Amino acid sequence: MAGSINKATILGHLGQDPDIRSTQQGIKIANLSVATSESWNDKSSGEKREKTEWHRVVIFGAMDSDGLAGIAEKYLRKGSKVYVEGKIQTRKWQDQSGQDRYSTEIVLQGFGSQLVLLDNREGGNRPPAVDSPDAYGTSKDRPQANRSDAGGGFGDLDQDIPF
Repeated sequence: MAGSINKATILGHLGQDPDIRSTQQGIKIANLSVATSESWNDKSSGEKREKTEWHRVVIFGAMDSDGLAGIAEKYLRKGSKVYVEGKIQTRKWQDQSGQDRYSTEIVLQGFGSQLVLLDNREGGNRPPAVDSPDAYGTSKDRPQANRSDAGGGFGDLDQDIPF
């Protein structure tokens, strides 16, 4: 096969608070348990049915709290709605009795991994919005387009175009 893609996309809710650990080198690892559900009406009985799948998600972060694992530790809680994109990986390990075991997980590490917090609860553990004044400094420190101008909200930008 000339090329292949290993990508998993999950949109669901956390079944418990993230389990955060650190390696000996100080790299954070967040383990999440994400539930996805589907529902349908049973054709024969007409009653509503639901099926829930549980997904293991492992996030490898940086040595500081700015990585995805640090964000998961700081903002995610049981019941949080999340969108994750990562790679499916199966790892082999041995249990206490020496038996080989396998775990299949969605791994978020490096380029192409995404963690999006989807809760819109007011006053929750959600990071500030990018447009809020206290997100990354005060709003006057960031250049902003004048949104009241007609022309797509780019202020006097069209006056700089040489034609």
